Amino acid sequence: MVKSDIEIAREARMKPILEVGATLGIPADSLDPYGHYKAKVSMDYVRSLQDRPDGKLILVTGINPTPAGEGKTTTSVGLGDALNRIGKKAIMCLREPSLGPCFGVKGGAAGGGYAQVVPMEDINLHFTGDFHAIGAANNLLAAMVDNHIYWGNACELDERRISWRRALDMNDRALRSIVGSLGGVANGFPREDGFDIVVASEVMAIFCLSGDLHDMRRRLGNIIVGYTRDRRPVHARDIEADGAMTVLLKDALAPNLVQTLENNPAFIHGGPFANIAHGCNSVMATRVGLKLADYVVTEAGFGADLGAEKFFDIKCRKAGLRPDAAVVVGTIRALKMHGGVERDDLGAENVEAARRGAVNIERHVLNTQKFGVPVVVALNRFSGDTDDEIAAVQDVLRSHGVEAVMCTHWTDGGRGAEDLAHAVVELAESGQADFRPIYPDDMPLLDKIRAIATTIYHANDVSAPARVAGQLREWEAMGLGHLPVCIAKTQYSFSTDPAAKGAPSGHELPIREVRLSNGAEFVVAIAGDIMTMPGLPRVPAATKITLNDEGQVEGLF
Repeated sequence: MVKSDIEIAREARMKPILEVGATLGIPADSLDPYGHYKAKVSMDYVRSLQDRPDGKLILVTGINPTPAGEGKTTTSVGLGDALNRIGKKAIMCLREPSLGPCFGVKGGAAGGGYAQVVPMEDINLHFTGDFHAIGAANNLLAAMVDNHIYWGNACELDERRISWRRALDMNDRALRSIVGSLGGVANGFPREDGFDIVVASEVMAIFCLSGDLHDMRRRLGNIIVGYTRDRRPVHARDIEADGAMTVLLKDALAPNLVQTLENNPAFIHGGPFANIAHGCNSVMATRVGLKLADYVVTEAGFGADLGAEKFFDIKCRKAGLRPDAAVVVGTIRALKMHGGVERDDLGAENVEAARRGAVNIERHVLNTQKFGVPVVVALNRFSGDTDDEIAAVQDVLRSHGVEAVMCTHWTDGGRGAEDLAHAVVELAESGQADFRPIYPDDMPLLDKIRAIATTIYHANDVSAPARVAGQLREWEAMGLGHLPVCIAKTQYSFSTDPAAKGAPSGHELPIREVRLSNGAEFVVAIAGDIMTMPGLPRVPAATKITLNDEGQVEGLF
C-alpha cells in the first residue's frame, strides 16, 4: 500500500535541530530552538556572515498548475537532498505554508513522498508563529489608523481615501469587503474596509524583502495608509505605528531552520503567494543560505509566468541576487491536461496530447531564458507515464537545446534526483548565467506592466481604465516610477482566463485595479478576476482534517 505524505513524515528519524545546524557550522548558542526540531538563527549570527562569499543560487519554478499536480516544492527538496548526496553542501530556502490553502484546496505544502521537510505538521500549521506576527503587525496598523481618526485626525486622513486593509491568514470571502465601526459614536466613524489574506499583505512583502531590522522598520514606516482630501499621502510613520510593528516582527525576521527527511538543512521563511503577491521566500533566508552553503535551492510560487518573473524582476532586482541556473518542473500528466485531456482520462497513453501540452513547459523555459539564466527541466515521473509520452516532451525541449531530466524523488528521495543534481551543477558552474531583468527601472509603470504582458504572457496588449492609468501617473509624479510591478492574475493560464490551457497568445491583459506597496517598494497590478482574499471551495480540505485517537493530525496531506 502506498503511504501518504503524512504517514511518511511521521516515520521520519529527525535529528535534533542543533545537530542539523552544526552541519552548516552554526554554533548551538546561535540557534533559538522552538522545541527539538525547529529553530531560528539568531540575528547576531546572521550579521556575522556578511563578509563570507556567496554560493550558487538555483531557482526552482514550474509550469501552470493543473489538478494533475507538478511537484515544485517536492522537486526543490529532492534536488537539495540530491546535491548533498553528490558531495555538494546544499541548503533549501522555501516558503512557509499559509493556513488558507491548508484548509482550503491543496492541503499542506511541505513537499511530498520521500522529498519532504519536517516536522511536517508543525510547518503546515502554526510553525514558529511568523504569520501570526505578520497578521498582528498588519492589524495593529489598521487599528492605529482608525484610532488616529477617532482622536482628532491630526494627519487629516480622508476616510474615503484610506487604502490600508486588514489581514487574516485564512480563506474567508465574507471579509473581502466590509463596513466597519458600526454601532454608534463610541465605535468610531463608519467606513468601507476589507481583508486580504496575510500572504497578500504588504507587511508580508516587506517581511520577505527586508535586509535587516533597520531596513524593515524603514519600509514599515514608508507604508502609505491613505491620503488627505488634497491627496497628500499619509504614512505609517506619520501615525507613529512603525516602531510597534517592528517590535511585533523582530523575532519573526530571524530565519527558521528545519530539516528534510534525509536530515539536510532547510530554511523555511516567509510565504507570499505568487498569484496575488511576489511569491518568494525571504531575502533574509536566501542570503544566509548563500553564506552557509555551496548551493542554495529556492522556489517561487506557481508557474514561471508568475513566481519566476517576480523572483527575477522584484526579489533579485531589489536584493542584488544573481541566480546561476533555473529548474522548470512539470509532469507528463499535467502536460497532457494542457494538451486537452480530462483528469479522469490521464491514465491512458496519449502521445499527441503530451506533445500538444508540451507548448506550456516550452514557453516557460523560453521565458526563463529571457532573463539570462540557463535552464534544465525536471519531469517528475509517475508510474503510468509511457516512454513514448516522455520522448515526445523531451523532443520538444531538445529542439531548444534544453535537457529534460526524469526524476523519481517522490518515491526514492534524493537518490531519485541525482541526475537532475548533476545537470544543475553543470549549468551553474558553466558560467552561462548573465542575469538581467526584462525591463529597466526608468520605464513608465504602465509600460512595465505591458512589458511583462507581452514578453512573458504573450499578450497583444494591456487594457486599463482611465482611473488606473491616472493613478499610475500620479505615483510617477510622486517619484515612484522607478518601482517594479507585481501582477496579480490567475495561476492557471498565461492569460486571465483560467480555462485557457497550453500556451495562449494574442490575448489582452485587463488591469482592473492598481495598489501601491510603498514599503515593499513595488506596484501591484490586479488583472482579471483574481481576488486578494480567496474563498473556500465547495468541499474544503478542512472537512478531512482531524485528530485520531492517538492525538495525531490526520488529513493534512
